[in-house]
Amino acid sequence: MVGQWRNGGRYGDRVIGSGAGCVSFLSMAQSGRFQLSVRVLAVLASEPDAMHTSAAIAEALKESAVMVRRAFLLLHKAGLIEQKKGPHGGAKLKIPAKQIGLGDVFEATAGDWLSIEDKAVSLWIKKVRADAVKAMNEHSLAGVVKRLKKTK
Repeated sequence: MVGQWRNGGRYGDRVIGSGAGCVSFLSMAQSGRFQLSVRVLAVLASEPDAMHTSAAIAEALKESAVMVRRAFLLLHKAGLIEQKKGPHGGAKLKIPAKQIGLGDVFEATAGDWLSIEDKAVSLWIKKVRADAVKAMNEHSLAGVVKRLKKTK
């Protein structure tokens, strides 16, 4: 996939790919952030009243504690988790898992994922994104946790 380079897309100021079918480093990074954030939130939702350290979550998920802390920052900024510093610190859900949609998590991790100079195309893409987020929000974090428990 990475080898399918075409002209037209942008990564920072560099051209890296084009329109449909383009796989950029940005979308791959976003996908990883989204996936890790859902997994982090699932751990937090498993014990919603407890504070969870990044180290404990990283160990449970077999991930880097640095990456978990980066996910914490995005999720905190979006208002999905609360954090506490100190010896009894960590993170926990700020709102119940059933009120957190997967679209909310996507929005927390996505950032400005697509920049298109053509205004008409840009407006259309924004609508597509809004529709996708709405559809993703039909599935809650609580549903993800429920499915994960069934597979164990």
